[in-house]
Amino acid sequence: MKRKMLVILTILAFMASFTIASVSNKSKATDINQKICWGIKRNDNHEQPDLGKENTELIKKYNGIAIGNKNDKNIYLTFDLGYEAGYTDKILDTLKENNVKACFFITAHYLNTESDLVKRMIEEGHDVGNHTVNHKSMPEISEDEIRKEIMDLHTAIYEKFGYEMKYLRPPKGEYSERVLQICNELNYTVVMWSFAYDDWVEENQGREEYGKEKILNNTHPGEVMLLHGTSKDNMNILDECIKKIKEEGYEFKNLEEYT
Repeated sequence: MKRKMLVILTILAFMASFTIASVSNKSKATDINQKICWGIKRNDNHEQPDLGKENTELIKKYNGIAIGNKNDKNIYLTFDLGYEAGYTDKILDTLKENNVKACFFITAHYLNTESDLVKRMIEEGHDVGNHTVNHKSMPEISEDEIRKEIMDLHTAIYEKFGYEMKYLRPPKGEYSERVLQICNELNYTVVMWSFAYDDWVEENQGREEYGKEKILNNTHPGEVMLLHGTSKDNMNILDECIKKIKEEGYEFKNLEEYT
């Protein structure tokens, strides 16, 4: 009787441990797609901002880009473009006049409606980055949908210009470890940022002094600067900001030079 009871208890213990392990594995599988919203805590005196421990560790783990070496006065300029508001030609003129290269993260809508501007970006030596087909929150869609959102745009620009994109910015700054894993598998480098400001709201244009103050007061070594090409203010202040940043001893680098 005792032997039979011992066998039963052993079986029950095994089943319990299996259940616990299953729950634990399920929890891990869920956690890997936990949505993370990119955030920045700015510092004063042109010091690097705090990107958060989790953000920093995950981006580093998957060889992403967010902020460069704190000892190098380098700036990596990037633009997000979901649609064209009429300012990109002037922005490209300003970049050309100042010998600055940038990365433009575009959607499928932008490629389909502004192919001449995309062609100009490529011809003038800028990077064109993947901002996905439909600008969906990537943690909220399936793995197959993520791959389709990335690769449909990748294929479209390659077929149109023979250009192969290699940098990706998650729409809305929302990502997860699963998103980073998939991007890595597709040979994409995820690019976040260490500076941005509220420049995308069309109703809030006409604040050029505010924009200049935000940009110039927050320059820092290794900065990955995010601006929106849909901002008229950015178009108008870009030349002055670039010149002043250079006067402060910073150099504008492209993403291939990121350290």
